[in-house]
Amino acid sequence: MSDNVKAIFSGDRCLSCTACMAACPVMAAIKDYRGPKLVAPAHGRLHFSQEDIEESLNYCSNCKSCDRACPSGVAISTMIMLQRAEYYKRNSHIRAEDMLAHTERMANTVRSMPFGVTLANIGMTLGQSLGVFSAMGITDKRNLPAYAEMSFKDKFPTIAQESSEKKVVLFTGCYINDNEPQIGEAFIKVMQANGYEVLIDREFKCCGSPLVANGFLDEARQHADNNVARILEWKEQGIPVVTPCTSCSLMLKEEYYELFDDEDMRRAGENVFDAFEFLEVLQQMDEFNYDLNDLNQKLLYHVPCHLKSQAIGLPAADILELIGGVTVKTANAGCCGMSGNYGFQKDKYDIAMKIGAKLFERVNKKDFDQVISDCHTCRIQIEHGTKIKPVHPIEILAQAYQFD
Repeated sequence: MSDNVKAIFSGDRCLSCTACMAACPVMAAIKDYRGPKLVAPAHGRLHFSQEDIEESLNYCSNCKSCDRACPSGVAISTMIMLQRAEYYKRNSHIRAEDMLAHTERMANTVRSMPFGVTLANIGMTLGQSLGVFSAMGITDKRNLPAYAEMSFKDKFPTIAQESSEKKVVLFTGCYINDNEPQIGEAFIKVMQANGYEVLIDREFKCCGSPLVANGFLDEARQHADNNVARILEWKEQGIPVVTPCTSCSLMLKEEYYELFDDEDMRRAGENVFDAFEFLEVLQQMDEFNYDLNDLNQKLLYHVPCHLKSQAIGLPAADILELIGGVTVKTANAGCCGMSGNYGFQKDKYDIAMKIGAKLFERVNKKDFDQVISDCHTCRIQIEHGTKIKPVHPIEILAQAYQFD
């Protein structure tokens, strides 16, 4: 938000201009959703009274397109998430919402058991084919992401690094830690090439984005309080917290403060950077390492919605185009439709795929060497819709720094 007006009161700024509705990808995909203007500002003015919960509330994907479109700075998506939390104070969650909101808890449980990862990966395949997930409310039309054999945090002590007085703390997020630890390794390679030692903080919890989206706001507050305390401790030491996950960076930098209106959360957000945002800071300080191998690749870049909402431009594209022979074209095809765990929900799958159709069409032109995107669920959606596997931009940069 642009100033200190609480999110719930920002609805008073609404001009009823319908810009949010015109920008909403869900409204374009399904007529049953009455739109962000009605669900957020209109009901926000009523302080989400018990008798007036909007029936189509659950359709919002929290992509934040409405926020970016609003000319008056209304915290539309945050108001919707607050209203969703109010709804679940009086209504029960279905199994799918509980499961998709607690991916960190599930991963920790799996990794605590002998052969847990192998059994879980087999179980997810069987659960999908036997209709178990469908009965829980999770779509059986797409695979759930497999767990990596070893989490990034467990692998971290074995990763060789040169020590340095310059340090950053890596906030992995759940997906990099449990599903794609190679992205964390690529981040370390990039930071080492730029003279930084990477630390991790095992006391960090999931940023809380999936909890918020599924209405577990009290639990998300617990995660926020924990993470903010850790970030502030690193801030006191002059060590920034950096994350390659755009949903995590948005949550840590901005959404905690919007949701909970705690000044410590605003202060903590000042010490958090998206990975490529931090690399641009190094450029500004004349600390960036330009000694890059030529790669000669055409990259198609799907820009995540949660990166757009940070209003920091396209730092990944700007940095990658420093590599010899690399060109980056943005897909310019709107939201992918996945929106975190939205596209995993059985009743949202068709909506997510309809939203993503324009992006799939663009990717299927195949006029590039690689597709890149900073967001893991965007990458999941692109691969599902096109059978073309995208990579994280940090992996491309790590390749350019490889000299052995």
